[in-house]
Amino acid sequence: MSNFKTATLALLLLSGMPLTAHAETPLPDAIAAPGEAVVLAVHAEGAQVYECKAGAEGKLAWAFREPVATLMANGKTVGRHYGGPSWEHVDGSAVVGKAIGNAPGATPSDIPWLKLEVTSRRGSGILSGATTVQRINTQGGKLDGACDKTGATRSAPYSADYVFLRKG
Repeated sequence: MSNFKTATLALLLLSGMPLTAHAETPLPDAIAAPGEAVVLAVHAEGAQVYECKAGAEGKLAWAFREPVATLMANGKTVGRHYGGPSWEHVDGSAVVGKAIGNAPGATPSDIPWLKLEVTSRRGSGILSGATTVQRINTQGGKLDGACDKTGATRSAPYSADYVFLRKG
């Protein structure tokens, strides 16, 4: 992670004040959320899980199945990320999102940056007011190529920053 991105994330995590997402890190237009305020920014470490499936042409290939990651802030575990895609905070609040925008990762082995619209929520904690989730600063997570056994699974380690936002 670049020093600028690290410093930006540190400032986001240390600040209790709502900030607008576009002020911290210049983001590609496809995932920008102008006018939305940051509710929470966390770092995730985990894996993208893939399953061997037949593609459109009948050839077996790795297909994305689900994420499994730990959400961290200030060196402490604050939640988890899993299939849905879902994010759950230790305070009991959780959101589920649907991708509405993406931009390429920094290298070919990095999963894309995403903008997700929150489609459902539960609990009354910090995530309860979130309306948008951004996945940025991705590292790793891609798994390409052929596989030889339908139903086989494989994980690709990844890390990313997730920024939870609310409208105005």
